[in-house]
Amino acid sequence: MVRKGAKAGKQKKRPLPESKDSDGGEDVLVSTRNTRPRRAAACTDFKERSVRISEKSATVETKQHQTVEDEIVALHLTAAVADEPRQTRKLTDFVLHDADGAPQPVAMVELGDIFVTGVILPSGECSDKEKARGVRCEGFGRVENWSISGYDDGYPVVWFSTELADYDCVKPATGYKKIYDYFYQKAFASVEVYKKVAKSAGGDSEISLDELLVAVARSMSLESKCFSTDFLVLRNFLISQGEFIYNQLAGLDETAKKDEASFAEIPVLVALRDENSRLDGAAIKMEGRPSNGVLRIDGVPEAAECKAALSSDQEMIDEDQRYAKIMQDEEDRKTMQRPRRNGRAASSSNKGYIKTTEDEIASDYPLPAYYKNFRDETDEYVVAENVEVHIEDLPRRMLHDWALYNSDSRFISLELLPMKPCADIDVTIFGSGLMAEDVGFWFCLDDPDTSSSTSTSAKSKEDGMPVFLSPIKEWMIEFGGSTISISIRTDIAWYRLGSPSKQYAPWFEPVLKTARVTIGIFALLEEQTRMSKLSFEDITKRVSEFQKNHKAYLSSDRLAVNRYLVGHGQIILQMFSEFPKKDIQRCSFVSDLARKRAERHNTRWTIKKKKVLMKENCNPRAGMAPVVSKRKAMQATTTRLINRIWGEFYSNYSPEDPLQAVCAENEEEEVEEVEEEAEIEEDDAEETVPEPVEEVQKSHTPLKEIRGGSGKTETSWDGESTGKTSAGELLYRQALVGGEIVAVGSAVVLEVDGIQAIYFVEYMFESSKHCKMLHGRLLQRGCETVLGNAANERELFLTNECRTELLKEIKGTVSFEIRSRPWGHQFRKENTIADKLDRARAEERKTKDLPTEYFCKSVYSPERGGFFSLPLNDMGCASGSCSSCRIRDDEEKRTGIKLNASKTGFSSDGVDYSVDDYVYVRPENIDGSKEANGRFKSGRNIGLRPFVVCQILEIIVPKESRKASFEVKVRRFYRPEDVSDEKAYASDIRELYYSLDTDVLHPEALEGKCEVWKKNDMPSRREYPISEHIFFCEQIYDPSKGSVNKFPVTIKPKYTSIKDDALLRKKKGKGLVSETDTVTVKPEEVPKETRLATLDIFAGCGGLSQGLEQAGVSATKWAIEYEEPAGQAFRKNHPEATVFVDNCNVILRAIMEKGGDQDECISTKEANELVEKLDEDQKRTLPMPGQVDFINGGPPCQGFSGMNRFNQSSWSKVQCEMILAFLSFADYFRPRYFLLENVRTFVSFNKGQTFQLTLASLLEMGYQVRFGILEAGAYGVSQSRKRAFIWAAAPDEVLPEWPEPMHVFGVPELKISLAKGVHYAAVRSTQYGAPFRPITVRDTIGDLPSVDNGDSNMKKEYKVEPISWFQKEIRGDNKVLTDHICKEMNELNLIRCTKIPKRPGADWRDLPEEKVTLSKGQVVDLIPWCLPNTAKRHNQWKGLFGRLDWEGNFPTSITDPQPMGKVGMCFHPDQDRIITVRECARSQGFPDSYQFEGNIIHRHRQIGNAVPPPLAFALGRKLKEAVKLKKAPKTN
Repeated sequence: MVRKGAKAGKQKKRPLPESKDSDGGEDVLVSTRNTRPRRAAACTDFKERSVRISEKSATVETKQHQTVEDEIVALHLTAAVADEPRQTRKLTDFVLHDADGAPQPVAMVELGDIFVTGVILPSGECSDKEKARGVRCEGFGRVENWSISGYDDGYPVVWFSTELADYDCVKPATGYKKIYDYFYQKAFASVEVYKKVAKSAGGDSEISLDELLVAVARSMSLESKCFSTDFLVLRNFLISQGEFIYNQLAGLDETAKKDEASFAEIPVLVALRDENSRLDGAAIKMEGRPSNGVLRIDGVPEAAECKAALSSDQEMIDEDQRYAKIMQDEEDRKTMQRPRRNGRAASSSNKGYIKTTEDEIASDYPLPAYYKNFRDETDEYVVAENVEVHIEDLPRRMLHDWALYNSDSRFISLELLPMKPCADIDVTIFGSGLMAEDVGFWFCLDDPDTSSSTSTSAKSKEDGMPVFLSPIKEWMIEFGGSTISISIRTDIAWYRLGSPSKQYAPWFEPVLKTARVTIGIFALLEEQTRMSKLSFEDITKRVSEFQKNHKAYLSSDRLAVNRYLVGHGQIILQMFSEFPKKDIQRCSFVSDLARKRAERHNTRWTIKKKKVLMKENCNPRAGMAPVVSKRKAMQATTTRLINRIWGEFYSNYSPEDPLQAVCAENEEEEVEEVEEEAEIEEDDAEETVPEPVEEVQKSHTPLKEIRGGSGKTETSWDGESTGKTSAGELLYRQALVGGEIVAVGSAVVLEVDGIQAIYFVEYMFESSKHCKMLHGRLLQRGCETVLGNAANERELFLTNECRTELLKEIKGTVSFEIRSRPWGHQFRKENTIADKLDRARAEERKTKDLPTEYFCKSVYSPERGGFFSLPLNDMGCASGSCSSCRIRDDEEKRTGIKLNASKTGFSSDGVDYSVDDYVYVRPENIDGSKEANGRFKSGRNIGLRPFVVCQILEIIVPKESRKASFEVKVRRFYRPEDVSDEKAYASDIRELYYSLDTDVLHPEALEGKCEVWKKNDMPSRREYPISEHIFFCEQIYDPSKGSVNKFPVTIKPKYTSIKDDALLRKKKGKGLVSETDTVTVKPEEVPKETRLATLDIFAGCGGLSQGLEQAGVSATKWAIEYEEPAGQAFRKNHPEATVFVDNCNVILRAIMEKGGDQDECISTKEANELVEKLDEDQKRTLPMPGQVDFINGGPPCQGFSGMNRFNQSSWSKVQCEMILAFLSFADYFRPRYFLLENVRTFVSFNKGQTFQLTLASLLEMGYQVRFGILEAGAYGVSQSRKRAFIWAAAPDEVLPEWPEPMHVFGVPELKISLAKGVHYAAVRSTQYGAPFRPITVRDTIGDLPSVDNGDSNMKKEYKVEPISWFQKEIRGDNKVLTDHICKEMNELNLIRCTKIPKRPGADWRDLPEEKVTLSKGQVVDLIPWCLPNTAKRHNQWKGLFGRLDWEGNFPTSITDPQPMGKVGMCFHPDQDRIITVRECARSQGFPDSYQFEGNIIHRHRQIGNAVPPPLAFALGRKLKEAVKLKKAPKTN
C-alpha cells in the first residue's frame, strides 16, 4: 500500500478561500477562517451545518446506525480482532470535508485540515448483522493521508488514514459521490496503466504512449462508473492526470521486486508525465493574456503570478501551484460531470460535431448542376405524422429517384450535413423524390451501377408519391459486408434512400466510394493480429498501395489518399463507430483520424437533444409546387358534436400542459422494438393494456349531506306500504332520512369499505327485525370505467353490483336523473339543443358552487365488455326484486355440476348433458398428455390439438355416493389428424372416425356439446368459414392397426337427431317452396332488400364487406376509398355498390351540404372547394340520413400500430386523424349499427385516450357500445392477425355478441385493461382447444401450381384438383386461377433464397458463410453482414429470409412481403421465390374468385390492409342474430 500526502505537522497549511460552486447542483463552501481543532469541528459547527450532507446520508443512515462522537469509541464498537497492530476498518456513506463541513476533494488532504463523516464498519467481509453494527461518527480525523492499493488485484482500493486507523473506502455518501468518483477514476486509471506496463501483471514496458492511451481508454470506457465512453475525452483525461499516475506507480518502486524494472524509469510513464507537464507549461505561458480559460479564485493570483510575487518563499510557491492545480482539477471534474438538460448527462467535450466544408471535398464532386423537376410534388408536411416527437419516434419511409439541392436548386453533397442531430446547422439542404413505404433498400457496393440493390427499387418508383422535403437535419449509414443502406432525416420523417435520380447520381457516387474505402480499411485491420498497431499513416500507406481494380482504390499518391480520408472522415468515423468489433472501433487509426479532423478547426456544431418540432417547410419549391389534395392528410371534416368532445378533451388535458396523465414530456422510456403490422407470434403479449391514466378530472361538488352522525340519523317511512317482498317484508316507496326525502329511483351516497359511493335505490323495505333497509345498485362514475378522463364528469353508469344497507347509513343524497331521449337522425338537432342547454345549466351551477346534477343513460358491464341500454321497465319498480340479484342467482345456478333426478343426465356450467349426446373433451383429459397443447413451436401452431369429440355412453353413479358425485363413460371419436398429417390434409375438417375406445371421465372434463350427422345429411352448400358445431362420421378407426375402414354390419352409430326443420330443409341445399308461391328461395341467400343498407368507409378492396355480405346480414350500397386501385377492386367485387374514390372528408362535407346541414359541418376551405368540383351524378348518389342502417370501416391505422401519430400532439394535429371523420359519419347518419375495426394496439395507443374518446363519442350519441380483440386465426385462416373491434348499436337494438372462435390457434387471451386492475377478454383463447384444428399453410396453398421468381402471368390453370377441405371451399366453382404472381427478387436475394434449406423454420441463420459471384462478376457475402452483427439487439432477426412451414401458419399478412422486410418469413416452403399475391389472399381467407387491381405492390397492399373475410363473416353472423333477436318479440 503506497501512502500519499504529508503527515500532520510536517507541512504548512494554507487557509481555504470561499468559493461557491453552483454548477451541477453541488454546494461547496470553502472558508477563509482559521482551522479549528477537529473535535470542535465535529461537535459544534459541523453538526449545525449538517444540511451540507445529503439528506439520505444525514437522516436515513442516522436512524439505522448508532452515532458516537469520538473515533476511538467507534473503533472499539466495531473491533473484530483484539490487539490489532494498526487498526483497519471499512468506511461507507462517507464525506471528506473541512472544519466548516464543506465537502472537499481527496487531494485537499495535502493542503488543509480535512475531516471525515461516515459509517465505520468492521474490516473484512461484513454480514448484514455486522453492517447493522456500523457506527456513524461525524467529523472525525483529521485525515493524515490517502493511499491506493489493489494493483495486483486489478481494481483500486482507496484508503484514508487518520492518527488512529486506516479506512478502506467502500461507498461515498450520495451528495459526495460526484466528487469522490472523479478521484476514483484517477485511481482506476493508475491501476489500468500498471496492468499495461508491469511485467508481473502481463504488461509490456516497451509499449508506446499512443498504444497505452488507446488501451487504457478502452478499459475505462467499459467501466460502469466512468464519466464518459468517448475516446477523445478519456485520452485527454489520461494526459491531464499523467503526473498523478506517474507518481502513484513510481511510489511502488519502494516495494517492487528486485527483478522488476523501476516504474520511475519506464519510458512510456516518463512520456506520459512529460506530456502532462508540456500541456501545463503551455497553460502557464498564457500568463498575462485576458482569457476565460485561466483560473482565478477569489482574488488569489494564478500560479505564475504567485511565483513572481513570492519568489522569496519557494515552498509557498510550490504550495500555491499545488493548490491551483487541485482547483483546476476540480473545475475539470465539474465540466466532465456537468449534466445535460433534461437529465441527460454527457461531457461537454462530447457535444461537438466537426463540420465538413465544401472546399475539402469539392475536387471529388462534379461541376455545379441544378435540379430540374418534371413532376408535380407535394409538400412532405402535408403527410406529416408529428408535431413534436423524439427522433426515434419519427416514421420510417422510402425515397426513390431522389436529389438533394440548396436554396438555389444547385445540387449539393450529402456530406455537408452532420451524421448526428446538431443545433444551429449553418448548411441548408433540401430534397425531392418519390416517397413510398420503407422496403429495406440496400445498395450493393460491388456493383458500379448504384441502382443495383438487394431490393427492387425500380419497381417501387411507379408507386411513390412525389414530394419535396423540408431541410435535412442529419443522415446515417448502415452497412453489411458489401451492402449499405443510407437514410436521411427531416423534422417529419426518416427516409431510407433508394436509387438517386439520373441527374443526381454523380453527386451520390463519392458517398458510396467512401463507404467502399471504409470497408476496405476494415479488411486491412482484421488481417492484423494487433490492429491497434496500425496508425493513420500506416493505413494511408496501405490504401495507396491498392491496385486500380480494387474496389477501395483511391490513388497511389499517399498525400491524395491522406486528403481524401480526412476530408471524407465523418463517413469513415461513423461507420467505424457502428462496427461490431470493439477493437476496431477504438483502434489508433480512428483516434488519429478524429484528431486530424479536429486540427482543421472547422465549425463545431453542438449535438442537441433528440426532439424535433414541426414548423413551416422552407423548401423553395413550397412556393411553386402544386399540392395533390387527394393524397393530403387534410384536417378531418367533423360534426360539431365530435369536434366538441375531442376538442374539449385536448383543451382540458392538452399534452402541452404539464399533466402526467396525458404526456410526461421529460419521461424517458425504454421501448422494445415493435414490428408494425408484423405481430411476431413469440412476442405476443397476453394483454393489450392501455397505459394507466392518472385521474385528473375536476373534483365533484359536494353532495347534500344527511343531518346526524352515522348510526344516529333519524329515519321514518313517508307513506304507506306498497306491497311485500318474497320473504313477506313490507315495501315502501319513500322515506325520510335525517330530514331528507329518499325515494325509490333516487340516488344516495353510501360508505363502502371506507369509500363513499353513489347507489341507485331499487327498493326499500322493513326487515323482520323492524330495521329500515334499502337495496341499491352501484352508480359508477365515468372516470372509474374504461372511459377514464374521456368520460363526462356528470354521467354515472348503472352497474350490476348491488347491496342492501340500513337507511340510517346513508351519508347523503345527490341530484340525479335517468336520462332517456328520443333517438335517431331525425332527433339529432333537437337533442343537440337540449344537450347545449344542459351543459350551460351545469356550468352555471358550477360557478355558483351548487351540487352537481348527475344523469345516467347506460349500464356499464365490465364482465361483458361494454355499455348497454338501461332496463327502464325493470328499474326502481319498488317490487322487492332486483335484476342484478337475478343475474347473480342465474350465474350461481349455471355454475357447478348437478345430476338430474333420474340420473340419466346432468348440467354443467349451464349446459345440459344426457346419454348419447356428443361432447367436446380437452385432449389431455383423454390421452393423459397434459402438455399436448402446451409445447408447440411458437407462431406455427405445431402440436396444437382440437377438442376430442366423444359420445356419452353412460353416467356412472356409485351406490354410496356422497354429494351426488359421478363419472361419465364416453366413446372416443378420432379425427383425420389423429391418423396422419397426410390424412388430415386430404380429409374434410369436419370428418370423424368411430372407434371402440372408451374412457371414464369426470364431468368437469367436458367442454360443451356438438352434433354428429350422417354424411348424406350434411348440407351441400359451402360451409367456409365454419360456424356450426356439426361433424359427420361414416368410417371406423382402429388405432392399434392404424387402419380406417367402413362400418362393420354389427356397428350402428347413434347419430344426432336433426330436430330443427330449418336444418332439415338445408339438406342438399334444396329450397323450400311455399303453398302459395312457386318461387324457390335458397334459405342461405337472404334477399338484399331485407338486409342492412351498409356504408363501408375506408373500404379498401372490400374484405370487411365481403364477409358481412356472405353472412347474409348486410348489403353494401355505398363505399368510400381514396386509393384508386383499391376502389377499382371494390367495384369489381361489389358491382351493386356505389364507390366513391375520394377523400372521406370531402364526401362527408358533400353529404352534409346535400342534407342542408353545412352549418353543422366543420371542414377546411380545401374540402369545401373540392366538394364544388364533384359532378352532379356523384352528388345524386350520395346517401342521406335514414337510408343507411349500418356503417363499418377501419380508419387508417398507421398511428395506432406503433408510429405514435399524436402521442405528444396538440389538438391541431389530432384534428387530422381520420377517426374523427369516421365518428362524424356515425353522428350524422345515426345508423342502427356501427362497427369499427383496427389493429389491436388501437386500445392502448396514446395511453388509451384515442380508444376512450371513441367510446365516449359513441356513448354521447346515445349508442350502446361493446369492445374486444379477436384473433383471425381462430376463425379459419392460416394467419396470425389480431384486430380490435368496437360495436355500437342504437338504444332499442340488440348489441351483437362476439363470435365463438372455432379453430385452435396459439395465441393467449387478448385482454383489454378497464380500470382498477380489471381486464376483459372478448373470447377465450383457443391454444388449449377448440372444435376444429388450425388451418395450415399446406391446407391453404398446397394445390397451387409452381411459379418462378418474378412470374407476372395474371391467369393460369390450376393443373390439379383441390385436395384439402379449405382448398375446395376457397376455390369454389372458380375455373381460372388469377393473381398467382410474385415479386421479383434481385440476383443476390434469389441466390440466398435457393440456399435456404427447404425445411420448417429455416431462415438466414441457415445460410452458409460463403461468398458468391454475381453475373456481373462481383463477389459478395451470402449472409447480409448486418444480420449476424446486430442480431442480439433484434431477436436474432428471426424469420428474415425465412421459409414457411407446410404444417404451420403464415405470419401476419403485410402490404409488401420481402425477405428483409417487417415480416421476413415470405419464402415458399418448397419453391425458391416470395409467396404470390394469390397465396397472400388465401392466407387472408379471400376466395379465389376475388379480384384485385393495380400493379403487384397495389395488390399486396390491398390484401395486407384488409380485414380477413372469414373474421368479418363471423362478426356478421352475430350481427344477424342480434337483428333477429330484435324482431323476435314482435313475431311472438
